[in-house]
Amino acid sequence: QVQLVESGGGLVQAGGSLRLSCVASGASSSLKAIGWYRQAPQQERELVAVISTGSTITYGDSVKGRFTISRDNANNTVYLQMNSLKPEDTAVYYCAANDIGFSRSGDYPRPSKYNYWGQGTQVTVSS
Repeated sequence: QVQLVESGGGLVQAGGSLRLSCVASGASSSLKAIGWYRQAPQQERELVAVISTGSTITYGDSVKGRFTISRDNANNTVYLQMNSLKPEDTAVYYCAANDIGFSRSGDYPRPSKYNYWGQGTQVTVSS
């Protein structure tokens, strides 16, 4: 079992920055990928960024060039640096992890392939 705990959400003005953190505990050494998804009210959960154990990174189209995912293996922590925030980035951000593997490389962005989820942290960007 793996537990994921997010932190770092909050309220920020448009154009500002936030950094989210996700600490993985338990059998975190078995993880194949870890990353971030977000969900706004009445919208589907969407990919923000994920990173595999091989350091392959996939970003959602709406955050490319603005957000950066990184990983500190020594501390079992994954970060999401969010710059140039926009009101449309407002959502609950979830940390997600996979320890069962992926049958295809194209599966990395699919939220259904992640079997561990954090409780979420709210990010609100004001205009």
